[in-house]
Amino acid sequence: MPGCFKKTLFALASLVSFVSFILIVVAMGTPKWMTGKILCKTGAELVNATDPELVKFIGEIYYGLFQGGKVRQCGLGGRRSKFTIFPHMVKKLNTGLHVMIVMFLCVAIFFSLVSFGFCILNAIKVPYRAIKGPAGVCLWNFLAGGFIVLAVTSFMAAVKLHHLTERIANFRENVFQFVILEEQFEDCFWLCVASATAHAVNLLLIAISGIRFPTIKTKTEEASVTAEDIMY
Repeated sequence: MPGCFKKTLFALASLVSFVSFILIVVAMGTPKWMTGKILCKTGAELVNATDPELVKFIGEIYYGLFQGGKVRQCGLGGRRSKFTIFPHMVKKLNTGLHVMIVMFLCVAIFFSLVSFGFCILNAIKVPYRAIKGPAGVCLWNFLAGGFIVLAVTSFMAAVKLHHLTERIANFRENVFQFVILEEQFEDCFWLCVASATAHAVNLLLIAISGIRFPTIKTKTEEASVTAEDIMY
């Protein structure tokens, strides 16, 4: 049986793994990874809009991995619309990269659950095989955190290098052309970053659990037996 200190650390690590799993699931299901402001360039050029009038042509956009929405401002008031990434819009994006982001997060979810199970196992008993012990827990946390980092990095590449926001804003826009004025990563994106950080914390906890602290030994006094003690 593991000691009380190790039980506490592995129980805490299991909680961190489960929290990481929840964070990834919430992030994937929420349509706000990125928000931005979009300018209806065609409408502004048609009326030769100056700086004070450009406000009438600036809309908003938000999107996640599967869906999103935007507000079109082309001089006639705002028009709200929603869209889904799969199955139609993904054909206009970098399909391979977008699918890889989703796959990376799905794999990270799997390894987070595996880490959770292994942490529970180590909190209950000392496994016979090394792969089921702290070494295995470190491996699953490293893989889970690594795949989350790959997903986050791939999404940043899609936004910055492949102009993901601009492609989504101009999807099925045959008349008007939109340009991106401002874009920023939202809470759901940072949830994935927090999830990767959680697995790094787990690695630290497992490393601490392997430290052998010196035990304090109390010196017992030797009993002295005299002749008088024997008489009584």
